[in-house]
Amino acid sequence: MTTGPSSISSKRALLIFDGDCGFCTTAVDRLRKVLPVFPEATPWQWLELESYGLSRDDVNLYAWVVTPGHQYAGHLALSALLRMQPAPGLRFLGHLIATPPVSWAAAIGYHVIARYRHLLPGGTPACAMPR
Repeated sequence: MTTGPSSISSKRALLIFDGDCGFCTTAVDRLRKVLPVFPEATPWQWLELESYGLSRDDVNLYAWVVTPGHQYAGHLALSALLRMQPAPGLRFLGHLIATPPVSWAAAIGYHVIARYRHLLPGGTPACAMPR
């Protein structure tokens, strides 16, 4: 996982998420509606993961934003999405999420949400992370 450059272009970025997870799909749909700039978003189940340098374990644990030069996982994927936005406040929030000590809390928060996503609204047993 990298924090990457300060600004990120959405033109060649791809958001990779778990399309079998109702919570994940709902979250992507909601973000798409509220963020003015949004990259292409594709469920990992539709992709050849190797061409993105990702494994099935990678995509089971995290959502990813992949650009030609970087891969952003989990809370850093959200940070990357926010740093694509034209609004300075959203870009600032994206930087904040990627900066310690806030990034430490964001990583823990992402892990907890990902771990229990099957219990969240829209979640189903298919959303449960492998043990």
